[in-house]
Amino acid sequence: MTEALIVRGLDKTFSKPAVTDLNLTVRAGELYALLGPNGAGKTTTLRMVAGLTKPDRGEISIFGIDARAEPAAAKAITAWAPDEAMIYDKLTPLEYLEFVAGLWNVEPRAAKARADELLAKLGLASEARRRCEGFSRGMKQKVALAGALIHDPRLLILDEPLTGLDAAAARLVKDMLQERVDAGGTVILTTHILEVAERMADRIGIIAGGRLLAEGTLDALRAQVGGEGGEADGSTLEDVFLQLTAEPGGLVEAVA
Repeated sequence: MTEALIVRGLDKTFSKPAVTDLNLTVRAGELYALLGPNGAGKTTTLRMVAGLTKPDRGEISIFGIDARAEPAAAKAITAWAPDEAMIYDKLTPLEYLEFVAGLWNVEPRAAKARADELLAKLGLASEARRRCEGFSRGMKQKVALAGALIHDPRLLILDEPLTGLDAAAARLVKDMLQERVDAGGTVILTTHILEVAERMADRIGIIAGGRLLAEGTLDALRAQVGGEGGEADGSTLEDVFLQLTAEPGGLVEAVA
């Protein structure tokens, strides 16, 4: 199976270590959930993968591209959407999407068609020509997601994508992400809503103290924390998560 992302020996220190000797692999065509307590290093990791934060040490490969040696090439096939929407309030959603598409050299007619499609899927077609300054947080999140998708990235990175969304909007976003993965796209997301990761993720990575504690399917994680027979014990992801993060650093061998 093709590997969408390979991270090896990734380190980042600010006033204290944020990420330490991190290794993880995301396969093409899967939805990978990176989970951890507050301050675990999730956002720092994703920002380094997206090329927004420079690592102190380590390797990042995105679909075979060395992201540190060829940052422009890696960014061209990657999209990042943070938990706080970063859009231009004075633009309409349509103007914003056309602007972002222009940055990625998307042909104008194709960009307009893609923007119309994304806004319709996200329930924003009726707001396409209204300035974003009057939008709710959830609406701005949807515009930002559309902006991340406008150039059809091979790797989509989302930090808490359901923040600020009501139940209906959250369902829309989850359905869009599932459709993207079903069509062969690759999605990495963080979320504090463990039920979302349990239902949607093909594989899960659990990080604490800047180190990856475990990585694998939910059944594989159950087996790791439960020992022999653990795979069938029916533990929820919350049970597994709490057990793995109870003693940070105690479980450092990733599972397949």
